Amino acid sequence: MIPVHGKPLLEYIINGIITTGIRDFIFVVGYLKEQIIDYFQDGANLGIRVEYVEQKELDGTGGALLLCENYVKNDHFFLSWGDILVSYSVYRAVCEIYREEKENFVLVTNYVDDPYKGGAIYCEENYCLDVVEKPSKGKSKSNLNNCGIFIFSKDIFEVLKQVKLSERGEIELTDAIRIGIKEKNWKVRAFKMNKAEFRADFGDVEGYERFKKDASWLKKLD
Repeated sequence: MIPVHGKPLLEYIINGIITTGIRDFIFVVGYLKEQIIDYFQDGANLGIRVEYVEQKELDGTGGALLLCENYVKNDHFFLSWGDILVSYSVYRAVCEIYREEKENFVLVTNYVDDPYKGGAIYCEENYCLDVVEKPSKGKSKSNLNNCGIFIFSKDIFEVLKQVKLSERGEIELTDAIRIGIKEKNWKVRAFKMNKAEFRADFGDVEGYERFKKDASWLKKLD
């Protein structure tokens, strides 16, 4: 709900996903959840339908997703972190890959100098071979970072239930992806954003302050 040029960040993300044709949303909420619920309500003002799930225990990205299992009605679903914004064309491209190539799993990567803050993605051509969450600084042999945007088959839920807690005491979504690739022979299609494509990580304080002061990036969304 952090304000960015007249509206909360989450609204920009929703507007981007809407351009793909998606209208049904599940919001995983927690701290200060009332602010989100009061603002978006049932989603009617944006022409969407919203359901809310509360994550009472901070047990990671995988834990948040597991809470949605009984709410997901389709065989596949679109997932985005709530603090990452990309050009709307990226959201559309991901959905086009799913529809045209019939992939069960699609993962978006962005280029970074060092993915130590996120998840290092190792690929062969257009498919993900491995995911390493929070690699040691300077040790990764990949410059591809887990962007935080996915399409998943509902098969992800069964694997998430098998994931052991990480050193941070969390259920890591990336661990589930890794198990799927290594043990279940999942084909995870990677959509690689190029260096010039817009991506903003509002979970980073310095990044947020920069994007709040400069509005020129808004032109890059469409």
